[in-house]
Amino acid sequence: MAKRIVAIALILATVTVSYGKSTKLITSWKNPEFSGPKFHKILVIGMSPNPGRRSDFEDALSAQLNKPGQQVIAGNQILLRPDSKVDLEYIRAQIRENKVDAVIVSRLVSVKDSYTVVPGQVWTYPYPYYRSFYGYYGAVWPVVYTPGYTIEDKTVRVETNVYAATPPDGELVWTGTSDTFNPKSASKVIKDLTKLIVAELTKGGVVS
Repeated sequence: MAKRIVAIALILATVTVSYGKSTKLITSWKNPEFSGPKFHKILVIGMSPNPGRRSDFEDALSAQLNKPGQQVIAGNQILLRPDSKVDLEYIRAQIRENKVDAVIVSRLVSVKDSYTVVPGQVWTYPYPYYRSFYGYYGAVWPVVYTPGYTIEDKTVRVETNVYAATPPDGELVWTGTSDTFNPKSASKVIKDLTKLIVAELTKGGVVS
């Protein structure tokens, strides 16, 4: 497992695929060794401390991926959401009983605020005024100051993994990390992110 993690880290390629103006795919990797059949029943799981947003994400991504020959189940339809310890055997049983052959799981990695201070500028008249007191005083007096300001940026980072539900523990098929910049709302993050995920997984042949 440690060797696989190292291999993934080495192969991850930095990319700048974007969807719209605010959401970009920062890294992605597809398992070149996976050769399983196409997925027919996919479980979508969102991981977030906010249960409502988690469900909103699962519903949105499931709706976009659902199509003839490819059934997608939102995690909130079949999985209990315990607040404490996770019961992995329960999740295994649900995946097995619902005949799920792939799992897409996304987690909120971070929400970062950054601040850029743009300093004010000083403008003076362009003539050699330092040679005399009156020249200096007359030039410095009408100095115009452009006030400085601060730019605030917010970045929401999400990691998405696709696993084939092969025993015993599932096999990683695709992984990607995305950044959403200065989102207006949580619903905007979900909307742009789900579109990006669907586009990338379809383009890569991970889903139909």
